[in-house]
Amino acid sequence: MTGFAVAPAPHLPARSTVRRVMGDVLVALVPGVIAQAWYFGFGVLVQIALAILFALFLESIMLRLRGQDQMPWMGDLSAPVTGALFALCIPAWSPWWIACIAMFAAIVFAKHLYGGLGRNIFNPAMVGYAVVLIAFPLALARWPSPEPLAAHTLGVGDLLQTIFGGHLPASQGFDTLSQATPLDTVKIEAARGYTLAEIRGDPVFGDFGGKGWEWIADWYALGGFYLLWRRVIHWQVPVALLGTTILLTVPAWIADPDVNPLPLQHVFSGGLMLAAFFIATDPVTGAATPRGRLIFGAGVAALTLAIRRWGTYPDGVAFAVLLMNACVPLLDRITIPRAYGHGRAHDE
Repeated sequence: MTGFAVAPAPHLPARSTVRRVMGDVLVALVPGVIAQAWYFGFGVLVQIALAILFALFLESIMLRLRGQDQMPWMGDLSAPVTGALFALCIPAWSPWWIACIAMFAAIVFAKHLYGGLGRNIFNPAMVGYAVVLIAFPLALARWPSPEPLAAHTLGVGDLLQTIFGGHLPASQGFDTLSQATPLDTVKIEAARGYTLAEIRGDPVFGDFGGKGWEWIADWYALGGFYLLWRRVIHWQVPVALLGTTILLTVPAWIADPDVNPLPLQHVFSGGLMLAAFFIATDPVTGAATPRGRLIFGAGVAALTLAIRRWGTYPDGVAFAVLLMNACVPLLDRITIPRAYGHGRAHDE
């Protein structure tokens, strides 16, 4: 008689694994990564490789220190996803130690000191990014000019020298190769008293957001639709995040378009689209209930807009995500779905 392996009820294998989910996330990132590398250069790929290598190295060390087996944890692809998401948030020619410090904060502090994958409260990639953004704001403000606007570009050798040597070639300078991002430009020029109509005359702007940034956002959205199709993420967070962004900015834009940006400028500039589909949808640090996910996405949008408008930093996505991560236990508690056949908790 043939024997069959029997597992506890309901006797069905899991539909997905961590490795499968993280693998789908990496696949979904590919179109956006290609677009970002096209507009900002080969350095994007170098930063991704560096961040992933540091993440895997620190993951291995922490597993050993905690007495955990290297496998399956090293093969679940969670560390590469953390590294890739972080690397896409920083300039392509950032020095190598930026990725090292960020991954130390992300893997050691935000992940393993909380007990490892599944127990962390805050999104590791955003913790790493927030740490280096606060500590090294100048290094993370030097974005290269996008391809259509770049008067000069770095060759592969010069780029590697910049990343690993810490300085540009003697014949170049950051002022000639870098350019303020669209969000930086709006914040700086608005503070000087210019209207948005005057500010948008800068060639850094495209039809809606920033030149190049619009296409990058489009390709991240395409990857996000792939994740929705694969049922890796739920629709509530991206719909709430993008919808709230538009709903909150339309009235202000209609009231005074000289001061308040076009709603689509918020959507297609900075990291909002990446956050909507890849960062705020993290199943570990995000809300677990449908209503909770709607509130979570709306909260990220509202906080991002508030930081962009009144904060010191031009883009507040990372801080907004981390603040909402801290609210998740409360959201999960107050949005528990009513069990079939039972009244609400306050009725019992």
